[in-house]
Amino acid sequence: MFVRTERLTLRPAWAEDAPLLAAAIGHEEVVRNLARAPWPYPIEAAETFVQSFDSVADIKFLIFEHVEGRIRLIGGMGIGAHKEEPHELGYWLTPSAWGRGYATEAGAAVLRTAKAVGLRRVTAGHYIDNPASGRVLRKLGFRPTGRITHLYSRGRGVEVPSTGYVLDLTEGDTCGGVDPDHRMAA
Repeated sequence: MFVRTERLTLRPAWAEDAPLLAAAIGHEEVVRNLARAPWPYPIEAAETFVQSFDSVADIKFLIFEHVEGRIRLIGGMGIGAHKEEPHELGYWLTPSAWGRGYATEAGAAVLRTAKAVGLRRVTAGHYIDNPASGRVLRKLGFRPTGRITHLYSRGRGVEVPSTGYVLDLTEGDTCGGVDPDHRMAA
């Protein structure tokens, strides 16, 4: 499945994406905010991650920006099972893409895709020391659960306090008013 927004293309990963993926995610300030990514991030981790796109169980995309006719890999986003949650949103962006609204734009598209395939409830969370992710989640319409847990960060090698969020996709405006103009293709 491919999703196109005004500035982004979201698509599955292909084997040839592994080197670009390793370069884009391979920043300590990115990996430290992820539960499952190792630090340092080797090419082997990228190759394994790319192979995981063979499963159709998850809604999962790499994120590419379009700037002046060029396309560049800037992140990843998906909804899949994590611990006891069957549909948890997770994402990351490379540091040069931070602060441009890309996470919100991609998130809105992914959530509309989730709704279109029949998902009703999506959870998410962020490490407490990463408040920018909380701002993105709230813009997308997620509501804090008030629950704080300790979630292991493979990149940090320790458990880190994390706060939870939930989004009911059956409610009216589920993407925080983000521009609904996008195209989806299977």
